[in-house]
Amino acid sequence: MPRPIAATIHTEALAHNLRRARQAAPNARVWAVVKANAYGHGIARAYAGLAGADGFALLDLDEAQRVRDLGWRGPILLLEGCFEPRDLELCSRLDLWHVVHHDAQIDMLAAHKTHAPQRVFLKMNSGMNRLGFRPQHYRAAWQRLSGLTQVDEITLMTHFADADGAAGVAAQLDAFEAATRELPGERSLSNSAATLRFAGGEGEGAKIAADWVRPGIMVYGSSPDHPAHDAARWDLQPAMTLSAKLIAIQDLQPGERVGYGGHFAADAPLRIGVVACGYADGYPRVAPTGTPVLVNGVRTRTVGRVSMDMLTVDLTPVPDAGLAAEVTLWGRAANGAVLSVDEVARSAGTVGYELLCALAPRVPVSVA
Repeated sequence: MPRPIAATIHTEALAHNLRRARQAAPNARVWAVVKANAYGHGIARAYAGLAGADGFALLDLDEAQRVRDLGWRGPILLLEGCFEPRDLELCSRLDLWHVVHHDAQIDMLAAHKTHAPQRVFLKMNSGMNRLGFRPQHYRAAWQRLSGLTQVDEITLMTHFADADGAAGVAAQLDAFEAATRELPGERSLSNSAATLRFAGGEGEGAKIAADWVRPGIMVYGSSPDHPAHDAARWDLQPAMTLSAKLIAIQDLQPGERVGYGGHFAADAPLRIGVVACGYADGYPRVAPTGTPVLVNGVRTRTVGRVSMDMLTVDLTPVPDAGLAAEVTLWGRAANGAVLSVDEVARSAGTVGYELLCALAPRVPVSVA
């Protein structure tokens, strides 16, 4: 019998979350962002749920090839653009759109020999200070690109640094609009947080109008601005469930300790369950005692230190739980109860993105 742990990818949840992006930005087309192998869900496994998107956005050419091999004939966008001149050849062959964010990429395009001009997204550094041309240099970069026969349409693009936080998008949006005023071309601005908070008028402050939105984490059912708003607030459904089973039960007496280092000691008689999941499966080792978990769909907590292959949970709220009881580490339990990956991540001092992307290869994955 296989070890009792599995991840399930929920196709309908992906489709639902994609529809939420459309509802939030009803006048924009939607990129489904599938970088990092669809945020750990697997591009091939997530494809059916996201095939209603207007395009797929990702990072590398291998991912782009996989999306084409799945039968996608629509737009594919390389979010970091091309890294060397020969990448442009595959862009031509696979009909890829790509981001341009520094002068060397314009130089590569100028030297590229192609019969079909390419669609590019010119990125502005409006305050994130990672990729892109600063506002004062942006127009010159646009003029260089627009003069190349290798370039077809130019879409104007930026990325918000604090769309999920208190600063919001107003300052960056002002910088972008000032630098692009009267420049032709479509606009692509909003990540998940900006899409939910500002694109559809639900949020406060600046309102964003653009031709394309780029939802990433929201299509996988995680809230981009947790804990200010949870996934339920945004009507997002978990696209991944990580579940396991109890493989042992221990009855502790007061003072007895659990796990490596004995960091947790029972202060009263305590029944605990041993779960077939550990940090080698992608569960965070740093998750402390008290991290939420569901046993038979009932909310309880972890106790003690997470091991490589096991963790332990308090069975006090579920006294009838026995061997092989269902344990939901995140996602949806069999009884419909939901534990957001964001809650688990927050307890571990990180974000849901990291946990989803860290699902280990040894965990069997199925699609529902």
